Amino acid sequence: MHVKPLRLHIATLGCSKNVFDSERLAASLSGRYALSHSTDLETADVVILNTCGFIDKAKRESVEAILHYVQAKQEGKIRALYVIGCLVARDKKVLQTELPEVDGFYTQVEYEDLLRHLQGDLRRYLLGERQRLGYPHHAYLKISEGCNRKCSFCAIPLMRGRHVSRPMEEILAEAQSLIAQGVKEISLIAQDLTFYGIDLYGKRRLADLLERLAALPHIGWIRLHYAYPAGFPLEILPIMRDAPAICKYLDMPLQHISDRILERMRRGLSRSKTEALIETIRKTVPNIVLRSTFIVGFPGETEDDFKELLQFLEEYRLERVGAFLYSHEEGTAAYAYSDDVSPRTKKRRYHELMSLQQRISYAWNQQLLQRELKVLIDDRQGDFAIGRTEYDALEVDNLVYVSDPGKKLSAGEFAWVRVVDATEYDLWAVPL
Repeated sequence: MHVKPLRLHIATLGCSKNVFDSERLAASLSGRYALSHSTDLETADVVILNTCGFIDKAKRESVEAILHYVQAKQEGKIRALYVIGCLVARDKKVLQTELPEVDGFYTQVEYEDLLRHLQGDLRRYLLGERQRLGYPHHAYLKISEGCNRKCSFCAIPLMRGRHVSRPMEEILAEAQSLIAQGVKEISLIAQDLTFYGIDLYGKRRLADLLERLAALPHIGWIRLHYAYPAGFPLEILPIMRDAPAICKYLDMPLQHISDRILERMRRGLSRSKTEALIETIRKTVPNIVLRSTFIVGFPGETEDDFKELLQFLEEYRLERVGAFLYSHEEGTAAYAYSDDVSPRTKKRRYHELMSLQQRISYAWNQQLLQRELKVLIDDRQGDFAIGRTEYDALEVDNLVYVSDPGKKLSAGEFAWVRVVDATEYDLWAVPL
């Protein structure tokens, strides 16, 4: 008698590092279960929910998702629920006490225990195999885990521990495997790319890693995410400039620019050093696009501090900027400060900053008119192929809508286009 396999769904919340972790679990469980995984809250016989615990809003979203599945279990829609990820790393004991309906809570260091419990293929997990989520032509490649930085606002070290680099040969082998699977864009991820190698090799080795990745046969694009500005390894800049495979794009969260706030944040650098770094990066890598994030409403942030931040953005005109409202996180050093900026003021500053950035982004896009650019096609929508330039990371930056009524362009292809129109955050183009 044929027994139908149990349906297992992995729902992933949070950042690309969670996506990477879910993909490894999926590969290890796919042989035993009829498996699906996405960011959607779908039902199945068994559900694994990968949570985020970064800031208060993300924690609330994760708790709401747990409650959604608890109710589904109570209604008989699912048989078992397992909760994993960063929220568990922060609040496991509290969650176990308040949510006894959940069949198990597992932190990142306990994923092997979860696989044993679910009778997954532990060998595939240990070898780093993945069943990827999202576009087949894009993949995240995690080069390290954890963080040694002491930023006063950040709970990441509490959840993911100290920095641990992956061996270079292991990363290169995984990159070769991804290329063989048809991946055209590899996004390197870590809490801090710039720290790569120091624990394994006694010194920073990001430059060596980039050189070897860029030399792989048939490599497409390599994109760098999350480079810490303090102690930035300047030796990677000539490689970024000279290697065609490396996108002229750098994601470097600055968080603030006021010296007083940077000191309270424990960022390890000043405004003058930040500005000097940006000028060096732009001088060494012409036409590079910088993405950054900033926190508004940090404890003690005055109107003068905030105006200084706006003045910096007006002067340096970073091409890609996001912002967060400060979240008062228990267990962080900043939790000892009084959360003295009102929610209303935080929201007002956020909207003021993003309004300024919208104008900067519009001006940047306008100067791309009639430029010829290389794009990677991600999807289609009617008569348009939707792609991104090397200046645009997946799911966070601009899109390029390429007129293609004949449907000659397909997802996963590179194409050259000419920009014919531009708004604040999107481009319209025709194929060459």
